[in-house]
Amino acid sequence: MKAGSKLERVLKAGHFAFTGEVGPPRGANVNSIREKLKHLKGNVDMVNVTDNQTAMVRMSSWAASLICIQEGVEPNFQMVCRDRNRIAMQADILGAYAHGIRNMLCLSGDHQMFGDHPQSKGVFDLDSMQLIMMVKKMRDEGKFLSGADIDVKPEIFIGAAANPFAEPFEWRVHRLAKKVAAGADFVQTQCVYNMPKIREWIRQANDMGLTEKVYILPGVTPMKSIGMAKYMQSKVPGMDVPDDIIKRLQGVDKKKVADEGIKIACEQIAEFKEMKGVAGVHLMPIEWEHMVPEIAERAGVLPRPEV
Repeated sequence: MKAGSKLERVLKAGHFAFTGEVGPPRGANVNSIREKLKHLKGNVDMVNVTDNQTAMVRMSSWAASLICIQEGVEPNFQMVCRDRNRIAMQADILGAYAHGIRNMLCLSGDHQMFGDHPQSKGVFDLDSMQLIMMVKKMRDEGKFLSGADIDVKPEIFIGAAANPFAEPFEWRVHRLAKKVAAGADFVQTQCVYNMPKIREWIRQANDMGLTEKVYILPGVTPMKSIGMAKYMQSKVPGMDVPDDIIKRLQGVDKKKVADEGIKIACEQIAEFKEMKGVAGVHLMPIEWEHMVPEIAERAGVLPRPEV
């Protein structure tokens, strides 16, 4: 693999980025990650590796990221603020960089009450905004948060998350602006189903000049079933699934619902390709990694650029 971030090279060259995601296993099963990565390799520019998502214990993000590198897939190492203080965070950033990890996504993290250890102590020494600022300081100034010098600074491509659908909506673009000011190089959004709302959010970001300072990659997750769509609509905080998506899935034969879900995702990707201010899409297949090659093919994002 070339030095530096492949995702950064793809974006700076003006290509429409296409990123993927894997959730590490609930154990030490290396083969389960390798199996998922088989379907992603060559079809995406980079793969997000989640960090104990939904506050459920899993293999650590940095360890699973190293397996990605072994398999020839560029990882995006996720770090949440829930589980570490600033000392551990800085140590993990240095360790990840030393092992070849070049992308990082800075997140607050799901509260521990939602996971399998609700009695655990949440750390939240820093929030996601402060984490972004800390990584930028380490990279650009070669300084720890304490002000002490770093001998070899971590050249990390810094990512942030955004949810254009949380309330109040009119604050969303200003929160994005804060993350850009803090030092985010790229932003991945929550799964998008409400297209009118994302269009408006991107329009506001364009008007504020934010899209000239940061690469925005909207999140796309194909619906596998009507049950999944209803669950996301009613149970997942911050998710916005319009009724017309449910009706559309209900309007096809039961055996064709998954195919219709992929069709909706491909329509979204087609629109994002033409949308001013959008630099790519982030595909979150959610345990549907084996469908990524077909989705990438149908969405017309293959072959991926060699940079």
